[in-house]
Amino acid sequence: MRYVRMPIEVESPEEYGYGRIRYNLSESSVADRSLGDLGLHVPDLTLLYGEHRGGATLRRLIAEASGGVEADDILVTVGAAGALFIIATALLGTDDHLVVIRPNYATNLETPRAIGCKVTQVDLGFESGFRIDPAAIAAAVTPQTRIISITTPHNPTGTMLAEAELHELVALAKKRGCILLVDETYRDLSLDGTLPLAASLGDHVISVASLSKAYGVPGIRIGWIACRDPALQERFLAAKEQISICGSVIDEWVGEQILSRRDDILKPVLTEMRRRLTRITEWMAGEDLLEWVAPRGGVVCFPRMRREPPGGVDAFYKRLIEEHGCYVGPGHWFERPDTCFRLGYGWPTAEELEGGLKSISAALRG
Repeated sequence: MRYVRMPIEVESPEEYGYGRIRYNLSESSVADRSLGDLGLHVPDLTLLYGEHRGGATLRRLIAEASGGVEADDILVTVGAAGALFIIATALLGTDDHLVVIRPNYATNLETPRAIGCKVTQVDLGFESGFRIDPAAIAAAVTPQTRIISITTPHNPTGTMLAEAELHELVALAKKRGCILLVDETYRDLSLDGTLPLAASLGDHVISVASLSKAYGVPGIRIGWIACRDPALQERFLAAKEQISICGSVIDEWVGEQILSRRDDILKPVLTEMRRRLTRITEWMAGEDLLEWVAPRGGVVCFPRMRREPPGGVDAFYKRLIEEHGCYVGPGHWFERPDTCFRLGYGWPTAEELEGGLKSISAALRG
């Protein structure tokens, strides 16, 4: 494995320093929660080795929330990042080929490169609304293609596949003898209704998700792999056992409590995120120096500058943080030009969001 640190991690707010940021619009989740916020008090748990696949109750709750799969189709992992790492290292080698969309969450791109497999990126265009084109995916597939990797709702743009397009990709992967990997980390933040769980549509389809983004608990590191193929799940389990044996008993307990109250937690979150998206839409309509593709899921969008700001793009980012204390995710985090940036509208307070939007508008003008 040829590991390289990813810019999105090197420049992350936790590395840069939260104390240096006044308006943090770089985050890709809703606001972080505490145990007290959730009304939880950790009991006197026995800190034993847990079930290697993840606790039975937690896997049942994940399956019930996902739909179309059973508890035995779920493998609990250390976040969605852990799930993606397991899948890549278990299925890809130097003789294999991956087709992956870009821009994308960095792990979907960098881990396969670290393995040394052949990678073809299918770039999503602003002019086409960042649409995932099944025909473009099909053209990139070769006899060596092992995995087709997509994300929906998409990070960093917030766009979503249509259900017919998802079914088309499922059929394409089956016809070409590939696995379809769908990163569905934002599925619970689909603002116009959810797609069917991709893994429910075929044994050759793998879904990945976590509690981090929609529930505001990235610190408990609970993610999962959903797959109906028992042989694949056994291989993924072998990888997990060699990496960590099992998960954290405490983390899994917290995950169980959250999912047992899933609807009560998620409903007000979705209401607030729809309100915030309306506010972002209003701001974009009045900001003539930016253009965008309006998101339909998640809590991020990916605006693009209509023209170079005074002093250039680098000067914009410098002004934004040094003069205004506002932080966004520049395009190079996603291997795109820095004339684009990821704007996260779910993590800051409503007041911080307003301050951040004003800061961006001011920094664009010099």
